[in-house]
Amino acid sequence: MTEFTDQLHQAASSLWQKSMKHPFVQELQSGELPLAKFRFYLLQDRYYLNQFSEFHRAIAAKTDGQQTEQFLLEMAQDLKDSEMAVRENFFKQLQIMPAEIAQTPVAPTAYAYVNHLQMTLARDGIAPAVAALVPCYWLYQEIGQKLATGGSPVSYYQEWIDTYDGEWYAANVQRILQLTNTLADSGSADEREKMQQAFVRSSYYELQFWQMAYEQQEWA
Repeated sequence: MTEFTDQLHQAASSLWQKSMKHPFVQELQSGELPLAKFRFYLLQDRYYLNQFSEFHRAIAAKTDGQQTEQFLLEMAQDLKDSEMAVRENFFKQLQIMPAEIAQTPVAPTAYAYVNHLQMTLARDGIAPAVAALVPCYWLYQEIGQKLATGGSPVSYYQEWIDTYDGEWYAANVQRILQLTNTLADSGSADEREKMQQAFVRSSYYELQFWQMAYEQQEWA
């Protein structure tokens, strides 16, 4: 039986393929990615993940379903305890200090991606907002699994790959997919259309996030 998330995956397949082939991802695996680009990515991703975690809480605050609320709050806490903790370890290893964090402005794409998430919840509601979360989980898993087959000669990059190729991460991906399918099954055709639109837009921003980091994007 085809799940709604299979439909979402197909709708964004061209964007996901472009992410897989993006120079940032390819050079991360080969070890050729300049460390300055990876540092820039980490700084922007720190902002994004903090907002992403809070977005889980914002959705949870609007839902009437106790199980959905509990799940989203658990996922928000898990992000802080695991994925964001890995990022903090990178910061220590690469000597990214609080002063540098404070002085680094949010790049246009990171800013736009977060605004897309917030606007989706405010305009379209809970189910589309959950669908907007999914690419950040699912695409990273697929990239991690693909890159894990060859690994990376750079320890920082290999640690990044390992984060998204593990059992813990796979379990979280399955949980968010299950919630998305449950919401789609109980939603209207219009709501499912909005869910797909939100998913594709998030997939677009995931692709642009690699480009943002690769070019070390600035406002002017």
